[in-house]
Amino acid sequence: MHHGAPEFELFGLWFNGANVLMITIASAIVFLIAVLATRKLAMKPTGMQNFMEWVMDFVKGIINSTMDWKEGGRFHILGITLIMYIFVSNMLGLPFAIVVDDKLWWKSPTADPIITLTLAVMILGLTHYYGVKLKGAKGYGEGFFTPMKFLFPLKIIEEFANTLTLGLRLYGNIYAGELLLSLLAAGLAHQGIAGTIAAIPLTLVWQGFSIFVGSIQAYIFTMLTMVYMAHKVSHDH
Repeated sequence: MHHGAPEFELFGLWFNGANVLMITIASAIVFLIAVLATRKLAMKPTGMQNFMEWVMDFVKGIINSTMDWKEGGRFHILGITLIMYIFVSNMLGLPFAIVVDDKLWWKSPTADPIITLTLAVMILGLTHYYGVKLKGAKGYGEGFFTPMKFLFPLKIIEEFANTLTLGLRLYGNIYAGELLLSLLAAGLAHQGIAGTIAAIPLTLVWQGFSIFVGSIQAYIFTMLTMVYMAHKVSHDH
C-alpha cells in the first residue's frame, strides 16, 4: 500500500516528481476551465460561462459572510482561484493511482502535507501582507496587543496554530480518502469473483463520499482564508 516518491535533484535541491507533475496538471486544468468559460462571453450565460459565474457568485457569498465587500472585494479572484484549484486537486487522485517501479506518480496533490502546508503558509503570509498594506505597520502591529498586552504571546501561538490546522485539515481528509480507496482496490485484487462483486458497491459509495469530502474541504479552506483575511484587514476585528 505504501509506495515511494519519485524524487529528482535539480540545482542541488531535491524535488518530489509526483508533486511537481500533479501541481502542474491541476494548474493546467484550472487554467483550461477559466479559458473555456471566458472564451465567448454572452449576456445570457450558458455552459462553462454559466458555471464560472456560479462559482464567482458562490465565492462572493463567502466573502460577504466574513467581511464587508468594500474590503473583501479585492480578494474575490483569490477566493475563486483557491476553491477551483483545491477542488480540482482533491479530485485528481480519486479515479485511480498510477504506480511505476513502486513509485507513486498519480495522486491528489493535496494528499501531500508539504503542498497543503505550503498553501497554508502562503495564505497566512498574504493575510499579514494585506494587514500591513491596509492598516499600516503601526496600526497592524497594535492589533497584536489589543485588547490587552499580555495576550500577545497567545496571538503569536494562534498564528502558528492557524497555519498548521489550515494545512493539515486539508491533507488529512484527502489522504485518508485515498488511503481507504487504495485498501479497497488492494482487497479487490486479492479476492475472487464473489469478493470483487461484493466490494464494488462499497468502492463506488466511498468514491461518492470522497467527492463530497473533497468539495467540502475546498469550501472550508476558502472560507477560512477569508475569515483569517477579515481578521487582518477589517477595522472592526
